[in-house]
Amino acid sequence: MTMKIHLQKTLKSGALILSLALFFLFGNLVYAQSYDFNQNSGLDSSANTAGFVTGSDAATVNSITGQAIAIVLGMVGVVFLGFLIYGGFVWMIADGNQEKVKAATKTIMNSLLGIILTLSAYALSYFLIKYFR
Repeated sequence: MTMKIHLQKTLKSGALILSLALFFLFGNLVYAQSYDFNQNSGLDSSANTAGFVTGSDAATVNSITGQAIAIVLGMVGVVFLGFLIYGGFVWMIADGNQEKVKAATKTIMNSLLGIILTLSAYALSYFLIKYFR
């Protein structure tokens, strides 16, 4: 009896996953968004008269968010690069002191981890912004 219930749950889950996959794969075939509200309502001409930028040159929330993320992640990357250089400098002037070498090694490893995390976050955000744009 439990095998039958398990099979039913599996089939229901598979049907749900298949229907969602089809929806997301072929959801862009809906052409209801081809109506250009801005042009047909006169919104573009009003905005142009008022001196605002319209069309593809206008800044969107996506582009502003993308620029902000790129700036913040770039600054974080520069900070981690500074820590990497600082760790290397401490290692060079350690003069054989094992405590200073351990501290410098820890700083270098943490900065490398930070750079890797920053680059992966930048790559992920770049992919998501380009994909959903």
